[in-house]
Amino acid sequence: MKLKDKVIVITGGTSGIGEATAYKMAEGGAQVVLVARDPAKAAPVIAKIKAAGGKAKFYACDLAEIPECDKLVAAVLKDFGRCDFLVNNAGRSIRRSLALSTNRMHDFERTIEINYYAPLRLILAFLPGMRRQKSGHIVNISSIGTQVPPPRFSAYVASKAALDAFSRCA
Repeated sequence: MKLKDKVIVITGGTSGIGEATAYKMAEGGAQVVLVARDPAKAAPVIAKIKAAGGKAKFYACDLAEIPECDKLVAAVLKDFGRCDFLVNNAGRSIRRSLALSTNRMHDFERTIEINYYAPLRLILAFLPGMRRQKSGHIVNISSIGTQVPPPRFSAYVASKAALDAFSRCA
């Protein structure tokens, strides 16, 4: 009952951890806000939540584009008036050795945009409302790679480590 009618924004909510989180939150009575790029992937998740009696809405958003993050926040606040829980789950992983990455700076830019800048932007945008309502939760999904760095994941692990460091300091 503690989740009943809470507005829970879940990025990367159409597969994996995000999808599983969406189902659990809906079971608890939350209003699930799924955020991902592909409406076709969101449709079965939304349908399953609604078929079970839950509440869910989908917002298409490329979180790597900061202006789209801002539009997402504005839409959620317009439609729901608040965000009670923010689950930063969306991510991009690139598996490539450093030797093969020397001319691929864009790989590092892409991963840092989605894995660090997007969650940071959403946190900074939703946090003032959470503070005003004197409640709110932010969950940043990371990777075991930040503790046990695997080879060929330097761009991915670095971006997740940035989010981890921010989370520990915040």
